[in-house]
Amino acid sequence: MKPYLSVVIPVYCGVNTVQQVVEGVTRILTEAGIGFEIILVDDGSPDATWSVLHHVHRERPNLIKAIRLMRNFGQHNAIMCGLRHARGDYIITMDDDGQHPPEEIPKLLRAIEETGADVVYGVPRQRNHAPWRNLGSWIVVSFYKLVFRTRVTPSAFRIMRRQVVEAILSYDLNYTYIDGLLAWNTDRIAQIEVEHRPRKVGRSGYNFAKLFTLAMNLFTNFSLLPLQIVSASGIAVAFAGLVLGLYYFVQKIVGNIAVPGYASLIVAVLILGGLQLLALGIIGEYLGRIHLNINKQPQYTIRESLPSLSTSDNTISEANNSSSSLDTNNT
Repeated sequence: MKPYLSVVIPVYCGVNTVQQVVEGVTRILTEAGIGFEIILVDDGSPDATWSVLHHVHRERPNLIKAIRLMRNFGQHNAIMCGLRHARGDYIITMDDDGQHPPEEIPKLLRAIEETGADVVYGVPRQRNHAPWRNLGSWIVVSFYKLVFRTRVTPSAFRIMRRQVVEAILSYDLNYTYIDGLLAWNTDRIAQIEVEHRPRKVGRSGYNFAKLFTLAMNLFTNFSLLPLQIVSASGIAVAFAGLVLGLYYFVQKIVGNIAVPGYASLIVAVLILGGLQLLALGIIGEYLGRIHLNINKQPQYTIRESLPSLSTSDNTISEANNSSSSLDTNNT
């Protein structure tokens, strides 16, 4: 029987947390009388996470699917894997660390049914992260709002209609970013406030460097803005150089400059050289993405699953696996 709701949970080093999350989701949705399934994707965890998922699946084989990837491909890639195996009319994604309360799932479901939105984000009233983590998240959110010109704040705790999920599953290129793909395909996106619990054990797989890299990937993969900024900077510097050149020409004619300045020459060379290197770096980022897309770097590769995938599922996975990766985006 097709479930009404699919819950996709990417898992990375979730030995001490994922079982409690699954139990909480199961309890809340069972009490609410909602037909559901849970899809757990082990994103190449180096610890005993797969053993825990094996045990969780054995306890509820009719409700839970567990998929193990061959290495760590990143949170968004793992989510894409889970989405491809989700069957529900609505699909929820949430973290494995217990910071997204299962009690908020019915609220998300009511919100998407009542608003008619294609996507509803559960935005924390207050983020219980370390300061550096909040700073990195702020950069990513700010870039997202700038690129997609929206006031919506994206979150890993989200609910989506099947129609929009089917639309983003056609994406099979590099640098997967779920929220960008959703914004590309629909403008019916809403948000509601939800609780955000403190992390009880372990630490986030994201650090500031990875979050900043994610923000830069968002910029270069979903927008031409960096190239436009470089072009505008080049025009501005060229114009400033022209004005400065005319100024010194006039000063030379009236006799105010006896000996040409060495400092101004060095400053001009450094500024222009820096802008040229910046432009080459940004162009190189775009060319690198084209190179990876041509080489078909895999989005993810499945090692094993519970229950075992059917032949058709394997065929779909292999066809879609010849695509993309965001290694810097750890779950």
